[in-house]
Amino acid sequence: MRNAFCSAMQTLAETVDYAFLTGDLGFMALEPLQQALGDRFVNAGVAEQNMVTVAAGMARTGFQCWAYSIAPFIYARPFEQVRNDVCFHDADVKLVGNGGGYGYGVMGPTHHALEDYGVLLTLPGLRVHIPIFASDLAEIVPRMAADRHPAYLRLGRCERPPGYVPPAYAPWRRLLDGERGVLVIAGPLAGPVVARALETPATARPAIWGLSELSAGGLAPPAELLQEIARHDALVVAEEHCAHGGVGQMLALELGVRGGLPRRFQACAARGYPTGLYGSQAYHRAASGLDPASVLDAVNALMDRKAT
Repeated sequence: MRNAFCSAMQTLAETVDYAFLTGDLGFMALEPLQQALGDRFVNAGVAEQNMVTVAAGMARTGFQCWAYSIAPFIYARPFEQVRNDVCFHDADVKLVGNGGGYGYGVMGPTHHALEDYGVLLTLPGLRVHIPIFASDLAEIVPRMAADRHPAYLRLGRCERPPGYVPPAYAPWRRLLDGERGVLVIAGPLAGPVVARALETPATARPAIWGLSELSAGGLAPPAELLQEIARHDALVVAEEHCAHGGVGQMLALELGVRGGLPRRFQACAARGYPTGLYGSQAYHRAASGLDPASVLDAVNALMDRKAT
């Protein structure tokens, strides 16, 4: 997704006078953006806390600022600066974290982002964007730019199934029809699950919905999704994020407040490092039960369970 993000930012530069700060990252990917922005492209060095404060200060002068790094280095290391300098002042700063979830695989837990949006959504006025496919960036970037409030963009690896044409971008999207329950997936984790589900007839697979935008003010699920959940009385949520503060908890609260929480509900989430071993993104997903087979098995097990 990084190349698609760079392309979307170049297009944005044609209409928006913004500044871009990087924490000494983006080589062999962001050079076209550097050329397009000139002096407004700043390598802030390996000093993420300072970078976020500088971005907040520039935003106070009228610049929209985008600050880019590996995901945990843009929200965890500078959390105090994000909280105090950006969010408490409602600064027009966009945080961009590359490699959400287990995206950096064998580089280990210091480079993984398993609690990022759960933590950031505790801060005032901040919205989260999680593209599912690389093509989403062409829509998400201008949406973020038009909203002059703090935001976090969680980039991952595009895993669009070969030959699959995604529906037009929307915060909530039905990615695949199905008649066996409802499955909601946040971000690019949806790609490989859709690929696996495509091997199964619609009557034997769940309806799969993708979620790409989060807000502490609520998830605002569309009426069509609410109707499907009510009809099946069953819902599974899958996300490459820990359960605490994740989409599963947020959606359960939303449905509970609406009086529409299904009697059969399960959240599939990142479990950290149950094996205690290093491994690829696919390895860590499987260890957490987030590989495509495990996610779809969870839906089938839920559907086989009688509602109580």
